[in-house]
Amino acid sequence: MSFSKFLAVLVSGALFGFGLALSTMVQPEVVLSFLRFQDWGLMLVMGGAVLVTLLTYQLVPRLCKRPLLGDHFAVRPAILDRDTVLGAAIFGVGWGICGVCPGPAIAGLGTGNAAMLVALGGIVLGAYLQGVLHADP
Repeated sequence: MSFSKFLAVLVSGALFGFGLALSTMVQPEVVLSFLRFQDWGLMLVMGGAVLVTLLTYQLVPRLCKRPLLGDHFAVRPAILDRDTVLGAAIFGVGWGICGVCPGPAIAGLGTGNAAMLVALGGIVLGAYLQGVLHADP
């Protein structure tokens, strides 16, 4: 990885983590109150993220001939199958139980929330089990 790509990843990750902390998505209590329809503030955060992503994926390839740090834009087909639906359901149940998903869990560690280590342990265990269950023989 070139230094410019490394720097872009580092700055993007720091900006993402700062945004998660600023929006309070690193606090499971806030996320759980949103999921219980008691606090609608995170709807603005999610709506903003969807809007930025939609605009980026639709406009940037049309405006730029190639990515700033790559040689071409790649199209990756999405496959909706049983494993995808099951994985999404497990992710959603886990998110609903503890109010944590991977990005905010890592950003939460940066805010000093050591309890996120438990959630990250579960995320790592789930990723490991998925790898074991889907490993080629």
